This record gives sequence, structure tokens and C-alpha cells, in this order.
Amino acid sequence: MRILHHLPLSPYARKVRLALAEKRIPFELRVERVWDRRPEFLDMNPACTVPVLIEETGLAIADSYAICEYLDEAYPDITLFGRTLAERAEVRRLVSWFDDKFNTEVTRNLYYEKQMKRLLGRGNPDSGVIRAGYANLRPHLEYLGWLAETRAWLAGPQVSLADFAAAAHLSALDYIGDVDWSTNESAKEWYARMKSRPAFRPLLADRVSGVTPPPHYADPDF
Repeated sequence: MRILHHLPLSPYARKVRLALAEKRIPFELRVERVWDRRPEFLDMNPACTVPVLIEETGLAIADSYAICEYLDEAYPDITLFGRTLAERAEVRRLVSWFDDKFNTEVTRNLYYEKQMKRLLGRGNPDSGVIRAGYANLRPHLEYLGWLAETRAWLAGPQVSLADFAAAAHLSALDYIGDVDWSTNESAKEWYARMKSRPAFRPLLADRVSGVTPPPHYADPDF
């Protein structure tokens, strides 16, 4: 069986889970407590980060973007990168936007500061960093809303890895109650469409010990 090592609220692992599910590729989830630094896991990924995909052949692939490109090349029937060169370039740009810029300005300031810092034993949350995360989230939601208003999906005419990257980060933040969806109706409507996709259902069923999501988290209709 294909295995994905993950953490339930890791946006990068969530992105790969969505990609696998959208492509209808069966897999088994295994929680990896990266802070334990298991020697066996370090052999798979010396960076000791999730996700790591283990193919049925034994091939181990680390890094969410490397995994998603591999999946699109190995299982091309349902593409997540677009059909044309222009579409593929735009998908890559937006995946980078959410996995790099959004992560640096928002996800790390909220999810990492409030959840992962404690688990990694790196001190208490910094309230100033958290305030910066909330302040940065608003313009990102405005940009996402603009994309949703002007295109069928974020990168173009069809759902793509750009949508899954954005939804992976936002779903992790939504689980811990950190997204004020009232600030942008277009972003909220786009996210409701994402939550309604079959690939999203397993994420909506996630539950993390000690953290209760808001009531709307698992509701596709908000």
C-alpha cells in the first residue's frame, strides 16, 4: 500500500492528501511525530519534515512540491498543473505564492506559533508574531478573493494544485479558528466550493487531540 507520512494540520501534507484524493490514488496515512526524529524517518527524509510519500515500489519522495510534480507525471489522467504552458506557469506561480509567501507571512505566524512551537519545544507563543499573522491574513484573503472573482478557479479554467495549496493552508488555519471569512465574501465562496469537493471530505473529518475546530469547519455550506 502507498503510504503518506504526515501531520494532520500540516498544510504541505494536506496539499498532497488533496492531490492524491483528486487523482483517486489510494493511500494510507501515517502520523509522523517529526519532533521525535525517528532514525527510520530521517533515512527517508534527512530534513525530518512531512510529507513523505512511500510508493508501493518502496520509492520515498520528500517535499510536497516534488511529490505533487511526481504524481502529475506518474498519474497524468487527471492533471493538477493545467493543460497549456501558460496555465502551468500560473499554477506554479500561485503554488509558490501560498507555500512560500503566505506561509511566511501568515501560516508560520499563526499555526506554527500557536501549535508547532509547543510540540517542538521552542518556547511559548509570541503575541506580537500572532498579531502580525492576523494582520497579514487580510490582504491575502483580498488577493484570493480577486482571483476567485476574475477566474473560474484560482489559476484558470480548471481546479489545480494552486487551489489545493491555498485550501491546504487555509484549512489548517480554519481548524484552529484563525480565519475571519467575513472579511471577503468571494474568498469564502471559493473555499465553500473547495470544501464541497469529494477530495476534501477526509480533511473535514480530521480531529486533533486537544484542539476543537469551530462548528463551520466540517460544514461544506459554512
